[in-house]
Formats: sequence, C-alpha cells, structure tokens
Amino acid sequence: MTTLRQFEYLVTVVDTGSFTRAAELLHVTQPALSHQVRALEKAVGGPLLERLPRAVRPTPMGRAVLPHARAALADAERLRAAALSAAGLAGGELELATVYSVSLGLLPPVLRAWRAAHPGVRIRLREFAHTEDLRAAMTAGQADVAVGPLPTGWEGPIRELGVEEFVLVLPADEPEGPEGPDDAPVPLTALAGRDWVHYAPGNGLADVLDAACARAGFRPGVAVRTEQTAAAPLLAAAGLGPALVPANIVPPGFDGLVRRPEPPVRRPLVAYTRTRPDALTTAFVELLARRVRLLPGGAARGPAGSADVPTDGFS
Repeated sequence: MTTLRQFEYLVTVVDTGSFTRAAELLHVTQPALSHQVRALEKAVGGPLLERLPRAVRPTPMGRAVLPHARAALADAERLRAAALSAAGLAGGELELATVYSVSLGLLPPVLRAWRAAHPGVRIRLREFAHTEDLRAAMTAGQADVAVGPLPTGWEGPIRELGVEEFVLVLPADEPEGPEGPDDAPVPLTALAGRDWVHYAPGNGLADVLDAACARAGFRPGVAVRTEQTAAAPLLAAAGLGPALVPANIVPPGFDGLVRRPEPPVRRPLVAYTRTRPDALTTAFVELLARRVRLLPGGAARGPAGSADVPTDGFS
C-alpha cells in the first residue's frame, strides 16, 4: 500500500538528485528514506530510481509514476487548505481582549508562537485598564476571547490558565534595602511608612496594591500615580518609591531590586468567551494554555496567610 509520505520522498529525491540532500530537507535519516523508497518500489512492482555514482535519476517506471505522485501531493495540500479554511485556521481575524499588564507580560511570546503557526490569521488586540472594562467589552461582543483575571458572575466558558504572582520593585541602591538573602521575601509591613509608585484610579492594579496593603494593615502613601503599567517598575527603580507589579512584566536584565512580598500577592488568570468557542478561538486558547508561564492553577488560594487578590474587579 502506497502512502503520501512515500510519494513525498520519491519526489524530493528526484528533485534534489540525491538521497543525502533529500534526507536533509525532509528531516529524516538516509536509511529511513531509502527504506520507504524501497517499500514504494515493492508496492508498485518495480524500481523507480536509478542510483548512479554521483546522482539519482528516475527509471522509466519512475518517470511514469512521478506525475501521479506529484498530483496526489497537490490534491492532499488542497484538501488540507480547504479543511483549515473551513475551520477558520487558515485565514480570518481573531479578536482578543485583555488587560494592560497581561498584554505586556504574558501575551507577546504567545502571539509570536501563534503567528508562526497561523500566519494567515490576523489578531486584533483590545486592551483595557480594568477587569470590569474587559468584562463589559466581552459582554458587548467586542472580542472573541478575553484573557485576564476571573470575571464576576461569568456564565460563558472559562479556561483556567494558572496563577499570576506579584513582586516588589525597589531601586538597586535602596538605602533602606531589605536585609537577608537576595531571594528573601520583604514583609509589606516593612514598607508601611513609604510613599509608593501607585497607579491611576482607572487602572485595576491600583485596587491590587490598595487591597494588599490593607491586608497588611496600612494604606500606601503616594509618591506618583501612573496610567502606564509598564512605567511602574521603571519609576520604582529610579527611586520614586516601592512598586507592586506582576512578576511577568519585569524585563530581563532589569537593574532594580526585585523581591517577593510577604505575604504573597497573587491572582488567578483565565481565558473566557461568551458562547461555545469556534475552532479558531479554541486553537488560540489551547496554545495560550501551553505557552503561558504561571504558577499551577491549584495554588490559586496560596499558602496560609497569603494575600491572594480577589478576582472581583481587579486587572
């Protein structure tokens, strides 16, 4: 019985004139390639290739078989393209909604992988400052899928992605720097008297910071408020005050002091849709779940005493 793979091997050997070069292009070993060509020759009842000292050329039977092999491969590719098109994976547009911090930290590597796998699918990205704004946009039908903290009272499908962890950022030359090993957590109470790099009221991370500090028994002072999530760690490293930021937005090689808060500050992240997702949305969510780097979802409540962020209203 012949296979499309055997036809592909035959065509590649003929086109390159070499078993060695064909094996390199097909990413198989030369013995495996030779074995499949011999199996094809056995199936059709005769030799298809003539092995010369410096080249390989088709035999008369090979020249007769070759057009049919090429046609079979072309038909298979057309079938695949039609299936992808029907499933919405070969073209079209995916509308994705998220909050600012997620678009900064989690999504770039995911979107890069998606683009490599589905170059014909356009991504339209909508970004929101607050989880409630994200939820309202999804309710209004402005996107196919949302990625962010768990929305309150959502009735559509939800896919858990894991738990996002927050870190404290201080300048590298912090005069009142925390004592202990470099990886030791910093008690939030140790920063109770400080003015912080805070967020503008419309940014949901302002709620995250206020809630974490309230659990530690104080209200954070404000040195500066920023609307740009990405600016917070930079302002903190510049010495304006401590900042609480999602760990995944701190860039590689960052020159500030980065420590875990005590108690920990965490929030679960999910992907959610209004109705049962189509093939395009399902494929994106599956890739997202494989690619994001978060704590396991089972740790959503954290260890005893942790300051996990409620999912209501935070972004």
